[in-house]
Formats: sequence, structure tokens, C-alpha cells
Amino acid sequence: MLHKTRGIVLRTVKYGDTSMIVSIFTELFGMQSYIVNGVRSSKPKAARGNLFQPGNILDLVVYHQEIKNLQRIAEFKLAYIFNSLHFNIVKNTVALYMIELLQKTLKQPEQHLELYYFVENAFQVLDQSDLPVVANLPLFFTLKVGEYLGFRINGRFSEYTPYLDLQEGHYTDLPPHHIHHLDPDASQFTDALYQCTATEELAGIVMNKERRRKLLYAYLEFFRLHLPDFVEMQSPPILHDILDA
Repeated sequence: MLHKTRGIVLRTVKYGDTSMIVSIFTELFGMQSYIVNGVRSSKPKAARGNLFQPGNILDLVVYHQEIKNLQRIAEFKLAYIFNSLHFNIVKNTVALYMIELLQKTLKQPEQHLELYYFVENAFQVLDQSDLPVVANLPLFFTLKVGEYLGFRINGRFSEYTPYLDLQEGHYTDLPPHHIHHLDPDASQFTDALYQCTATEELAGIVMNKERRRKLLYAYLEFFRLHLPDFVEMQSPPILHDILDA
């Protein structure tokens, strides 16, 4: 049966001489794998295979059968044309981080509508925004993906609750008796990021690159505490080298 859906390309793998297998986070079906034939030959039509560049947002018409692990695509086209993301090294590196985080966390073919719409918007914001927003976007993106996956941070930072317990996911009055917590400064920054309701607000959160680095690794530790199969990511060191702001 044919279905229309949007989707965000997360990974492509060569298959045979002219085909590829594409992992796509779809609006209707969550994470799905598709085989796409004839998009790697020398024929002009095969140039359309470039549309499956990771990060691209596509309009798709797909065949979908619940019992199959590998689906097929009937039609595809760009749903959004990036102006700078694929050409700006900073934005492209942030996008690669976002893509890897989704690859590590989205394992099941389940619909996540709110998460899908958030992710699609985040890629468009990345494409359209200037450095102050771009620099803080990986932190905001990581916190929000965790929230949509079911492990949100409860409570608020205050002078009475200045420590964020990453293991329990809430703010406390005293540092917990384990290492998985943030100091008051880091907790306050986290609360500020978490309370942003529009990505434009990220520009107003000013911190240096070392603070961002420490916070990102703390948030990834938060993922490890709540997702048992979450494995180490490769992109953060590259992100910190490129995002020198």
C-alpha cells in the first residue's frame, strides 16, 4: 500500500552496483530502511540519488508493509532546500552531530510525531540561523530529544534547588551522593536552555566553548543513564574543534 510521508535522511549505504539502502526518520512510520534502485549509475536520472544526502528533508511516497524490515520508495523529492547547511562547515558539523544522535537513539520503527516535527524544524533553524543560535543548538537539541524520548528534566533551578541530578532527572537542594550531577553554574545554564520555547532565544544564552563542551558531555551522560544501549558518539570531538566560539 502506498503512503505519503515526509522524512529526514540519516544514513545511506551502497548496495550492489547501482542501488543504496537509506535509513530515514519518517513522519508516519518513525525509523525505516528503504532500498532505492538505480540511483548510483552514470545515467542522468541517477543524479537524483544526491537527494539522499544525510540531513535532507524529503517528500516521499513509500510502500509500507509492517512485516518487512526493508521497504521501498515509489517517489521522492526535496521538501526543503537548504541554503547554507551543506556548504557551511560549522552548520554541517552541527547537522552531523544531530544526525548521529538520532541514529543512536531511534532504534524502533515507531511513529514519533512530535519528535519528528521538532527535528525537522531544528534542521531548518540550523540552516537559517546565525552563529549565536547555531553554537547553542546542539545543547538544546540534545535536551529536547531526550524529553521527547521520555526522560525529561523535572523542576527548575533556583537558589534552593541549585543542583541538577542527572540520574534522577530533577533539581535538588544538595548535591546527590553520586557523580552524575551538575554544579550550580551548569545547572543554571541547563535550566535556561530547557526553558527556551523558541530557538531564537538560544542567542541570548552566552557561554564559552569550554562550558558548551562540558555541558554536551554531561547531557550525553544523561542519555547513557536512561538509555541502556546508548553507545559513545564519534562526532562531539569534531563538533568542539569546529565550533570554536
